[in-house]
Amino acid sequence: QVQVVQSGGGLVQAGGSLRLSCVASGSIFSINAMGWYRQAPGKQRELVAQITSGGSTNYADSVKGRFTISRDNAKNTGYLQMNSLKPEDTAVYYCNAEGRKRGSSSLPSSNFISWGQGTQVTVSS
Repeated sequence: QVQVVQSGGGLVQAGGSLRLSCVASGSIFSINAMGWYRQAPGKQRELVAQITSGGSTNYADSVKGRFTISRDNAKNTGYLQMNSLKPEDTAVYYCNAEGRKRGSSSLPSSNFISWGQGTQVTVSS
């Protein structure tokens, strides 16, 4: 089983910054991609940013130039640096990790997709 635990978030004024972190743990052979999603009240969950094991990144148009995703492969940790926050960034943010589990003899096993518990980000105007 693979678990993802998030930290960070909170309340910030418009124009401020926050940093989110998430750590994946368990029987992990590899993590192919880590991503951050968000869900605002009454809206569907949407992709904010994603990063592959090779460092390739993908951002939602609404956060380009303001948010930066990064990861530490050795620590199975992902980060989302959020700058120039806007009230419309208010949402519950979720970390997602996708990869391969470690099976017997430390060989790759089945795929996994695991989600963090979610963290509230509130941006006041």
